[in-house]
Amino acid sequence: MSIDFDRLKERAGELAQAGVSKAKELTDAGMAKAKQLTEIGKLKVRNSSERDAIRRAYTELGKLYYAERGSAPEPGYADLCQKVSQARARIDYNNERIADIKAAGQLTDQEVEGACYEEDSSASPSEDDGQA
Repeated sequence: MSIDFDRLKERAGELAQAGVSKAKELTDAGMAKAKQLTEIGKLKVRNSSERDAIRRAYTELGKLYYAERGSAPEPGYADLCQKVSQARARIDYNNERIADIKAAGQLTDQEVEGACYEEDSSASPSEDDGQA
């Protein structure tokens, strides 16, 4: 039995070409998938930004409603308006207590500024909560 080296060489070349072709095909498919996943990621980030915009708009809408109708809300909004009013009353009371404690202890604003929240140190007061 004799080995046909020319045929063997030809077959090895064909296999090598097929391997290169398959590798290119897999690379192209991988690149296409990566591009798709990148686009999906970008769209999810945009959706998150849009949800934030909606939350901000809802917040502003609520503030406007409360400012205009908080004292005489429609029935569906009465409980929420009452919660806001009660929270504002508690903030006012707390601010009065802060002023009393500052006056009694002769504390400066800088000393009071350093006081931290005991119950929730991550809480950050909103811009218009009336905090002293």
